[in-house]
Amino acid sequence: MDEARARDVLAAAGVLPGRARDARLLALGENAVFAAGDLVVKVGRDAELLERARRELAIAVWLAEEGVPAVRAAGPEALLADGHPVTVWHRLPDPVRPAEPRDLAALLRVVHALPAPPFALPPRALLGGVERWLRLAGDAVDPADAAFLRDRRDGFASAAAALTPRLAPGPIHGDALPRNVHIGPDGPVLVDLETFSADLREHDLVVMALSRDRYGLAAEAYDSFTDAYGWDVREWDGCSVLRGARETASCAWVAQHAPNSPAARAEFERRVASLRDGDETVRWYPF
Repeated sequence: MDEARARDVLAAAGVLPGRARDARLLALGENAVFAAGDLVVKVGRDAELLERARRELAIAVWLAEEGVPAVRAAGPEALLADGHPVTVWHRLPDPVRPAEPRDLAALLRVVHALPAPPFALPPRALLGGVERWLRLAGDAVDPADAAFLRDRRDGFASAAAALTPRLAPGPIHGDALPRNVHIGPDGPVLVDLETFSADLREHDLVVMALSRDRYGLAAEAYDSFTDAYGWDVREWDGCSVLRGARETASCAWVAQHAPNSPAARAEFERRVASLRDGDETVRWYPF
């Protein structure tokens, strides 16, 4: 889904008071995210994401009831417009500063103290999107690389199922990165709720450990995260398994953009080569 298609869907949904072509595109990934006035609208890549969009709205309502600082839904239901799920959100005020790892850690402590919600949360299907992303990549990636990632997916899925956690399982964010924290005038707010799950709390912590090892997060910034949270997941012997699973998923995620982006194709090739070589020192770049 490119921007033009996303704008067509936005217009068909009819959820904005003004014209869809005047909305500002904020992000284009699995969702196209548009801002207009006091609203933000998310347009999902395909109909397969409808159930997840519905669950994200339910999670937003639950977090509001629990008093967790998080983005708030502006519409009660996810719409299906031209085969794409559409959800409407209250727009947050402009940020007062960039989010830092310690801000994320403080919110994770709140989330990890929550009881189960009154509806079922799925397990963290970290590897669940691999097949769809590789299918979307098509001929833009080497079939041998796709087969390699499928084998890694299966191996890490089995290994993750056998882990013994250090922390009590329960609600998690699922994609715990500073980019999913908004620092407004009233403090940190959690955003992008679509990966909320009920699973090992360690999933949320491994994300930042991987940021340190793969994406160039400074050691001091990582230490501020562990200090604020109160524990370093790297002390847990299951860390390498969840890290390997996330690396596999992150590599496949980039693959879906390869057909339309030479930069994505190059980044995919960098990532998959480092996984094949077992080289954990190769720097990955956000895409």
